[in-house]
Amino acid sequence: MNMAEHLHRAALVHGDRPAVARGDQVTQTYRDLSRDAAALGAGLRACLEPGDRVALIQKNSEHFLEGLYGIWWAGLAAVPVNAKLHPREFAYILENSGSRVVLTSADLQDAVQEAVSGMADPPRIVITGSPAYEGLKQQNGAPEPVPCDGGDLAWLFYTSGTTGQPKGAMLSHRNLLMMVLNYFADVDQISPGDAIIHAAPLSHGSGLYALPHVTKGAVNVIPDSGGFDPAETFRLIERWPGCSFFFAPTMVHRLINDPRIADADTSNLKTIVYGGGPMYVADIRQALDLLGPKFVQIYGQGEAPMTITGLSRDMHTMVDHPRFAERLGSVGIARADVEVRVVDADDTPLPAGEIGEIVVRGPVVMQGYWNRPEATAETLKGGWLHTGDMGSFDDDGFLTLKDRSKDMIISGGTNIYPREIEEVLLRHPAVAEASVVGRPHPDWGEEVVAFIVAEGDAPTEAELDRLCLDNIARFKRPKDYVFLDALPKNNYGKVLKTELREML
Repeated sequence: MNMAEHLHRAALVHGDRPAVARGDQVTQTYRDLSRDAAALGAGLRACLEPGDRVALIQKNSEHFLEGLYGIWWAGLAAVPVNAKLHPREFAYILENSGSRVVLTSADLQDAVQEAVSGMADPPRIVITGSPAYEGLKQQNGAPEPVPCDGGDLAWLFYTSGTTGQPKGAMLSHRNLLMMVLNYFADVDQISPGDAIIHAAPLSHGSGLYALPHVTKGAVNVIPDSGGFDPAETFRLIERWPGCSFFFAPTMVHRLINDPRIADADTSNLKTIVYGGGPMYVADIRQALDLLGPKFVQIYGQGEAPMTITGLSRDMHTMVDHPRFAERLGSVGIARADVEVRVVDADDTPLPAGEIGEIVVRGPVVMQGYWNRPEATAETLKGGWLHTGDMGSFDDDGFLTLKDRSKDMIISGGTNIYPREIEEVLLRHPAVAEASVVGRPHPDWGEEVVAFIVAEGDAPTEAELDRLCLDNIARFKRPKDYVFLDALPKNNYGKVLKTELREML
């Protein structure tokens, strides 16, 4: 099944409903979006072959979904690219994917031109809204999307590349369909006329969350800023009933700590789905106090989009459960469409309470990495996606992440998980952010170092030492504290621990 069928059906049933809005204003109904995607698809199909790749290098804009569904309408594969990358990074992804066409915006034209300048066979660059772009849409679009097999490539999802070059996870139409169905099963219900406000990049998580909303005839709202701004977010919540967001935990932190939240009308807010990094228990407790039971946590990867485990809305409200705080610090239970295990180095499943690598199997798991057979064989060994994340189950099936396997610290032969230490450090009222890494040590192998971003007057090292000694084993206490104005992060808000290690 072609994923563009969902747009086609939404246009038949909800044709007059808003599909895309910019800020307060509707820019396309579902009839408009379907017509424009079909027309764009016809233009692309006239110059490309089935299965060819088309890159989307755009900031969040009202053209993004038209491009994405137009690519699928034509039976082509989409390559959404983070618009904040460097031209050299654009060049790598375009060459690696073999993209034949790039749909980009005027503000990124120079960067994309620079990216393709050294290529022997550069892709065609088409600027959204330009005469060339509108020219692509002059042909009569097919009344229905090109039929696709469920295994056909739909989305080439490039990993964030925090270590080495990014890899293209091959997501098929079947993968995306299972992701959409799982959203309805485990995350949230969507009604026609609801809204999703895309404050996070459409090229990444928020774009994936657009798919179930298109399926159900909800409106996709692009903030005027194109991204996340707390003041704008509060205004958009007041404007759009039944609105949802996909937020990185850092965005939740900024929203709940913005002073305007005290006077904001958030009655239209339906759901905040958060994921993509650690959500600290103190933050989610504060968020629940301020906004109510409107939170769902997901744990996933580009290789298993949105869908490994989840902490449901109900699980966020079970305050009388004896392990409520422990569950809030977990990433929930296995989603309906996957099997999840924690295994040792030999891939032997481990019992509850023991820490190992998290592996996943199910129809949402990628087909493999684009043109990377060795990486595919390693990551999908034995038919299970090896996430590279370390974690453990409790007796009730709740999974708690420890860290990426590469971030684990081994000191004196003992495994130390940075997140546990970070959670403790964040209890200090003057610690805004904390990130813990290992530093080479001649006797112990590694020792613990904590990077701290202070809020107001910086805490003393003695205060932080006492906090750690009161809450965790002495050997886990940081041996050094480094104070920074900000932690280095990638374009998706993930802390770049590789850069922190380089500072040491």
